Amino acid sequence: MKLPLPFVERMKELLGTESERFFSALEGSPHMGLRVNTLKAGVQEIKRFLPFDLKPVAWCEEGFYYQAEERPAKNPYYQAGLFYLQEPSAMAPGSCLGVKPGDRVLDLCAAPGGKSTHIAALLQGDGLLVSNDNSEERTKPLILNLEHWGVRNCIVTNEEPAKMARYFPDYFDRILVDAPCSGEGMFRKDARAVKSWADYNGAACTAAQADILEWGFFMLKPGGRLLYSTCTFNPEENERRIAGFLKKYPKAVLAPLPFFEGWAEGEVKWALDYPDVNE
Repeated sequence: MKLPLPFVERMKELLGTESERFFSALEGSPHMGLRVNTLKAGVQEIKRFLPFDLKPVAWCEEGFYYQAEERPAKNPYYQAGLFYLQEPSAMAPGSCLGVKPGDRVLDLCAAPGGKSTHIAALLQGDGLLVSNDNSEERTKPLILNLEHWGVRNCIVTNEEPAKMARYFPDYFDRILVDAPCSGEGMFRKDARAVKSWADYNGAACTAAQADILEWGFFMLKPGGRLLYSTCTFNPEENERRIAGFLKKYPKAVLAPLPFFEGWAEGEVKWALDYPDVNE
């Protein structure tokens, strides 16, 4: 894998002596995962139907690792919507959002729908899920995946966050902003992410993240929870983004996340005190 030189230089600066371990990990094989559909049956019941070597994902009760050679997408139960193929790391936002039946939940950047199906399963048919994406083309697989999953208490929208905020002020109990990003976390999985990195690694990307985050906060009920996530490593799209938001909206409080085996403790102080935050 030939990584972009600016990316390599930045990660060496950030990680120091740990950078070689990081680059070695990028050369490894991605972890494969699936999440069973508890809208259709219980976890153990579905597991009995699946002829795979499944190992539990620590942070998702419905999530499991499988071996790449098992090819679960060819299994008829996948076509029946009994499970969704999703990397274990992508199961973390849904697990950490704190969704419970009866909640009003907004997935603001929802396509292609993996995290929306997770949220829908946590709602268990009680409450409301609004799954939005501002790309008309991307809403097509979003709708398909939600229908395949058997979700009935969901509305799919194709809008900009600013326009949605006019109609949903202080409305949602939980909001997920899985923001569009430079996709550095996808390098190990998809060579196209490496090639397209330069197109997304700029001011336009971080400005869009700030805009989406702010309009999402406008739609959050007092006392609700908004979870911001990306699949990238750089501080400009993560710690700095949150630090700038907290500086602009002092009423927002940084909430703790659950901790699971294999995770690293978050650098909360770094997020709050990140230098040169001028947003």
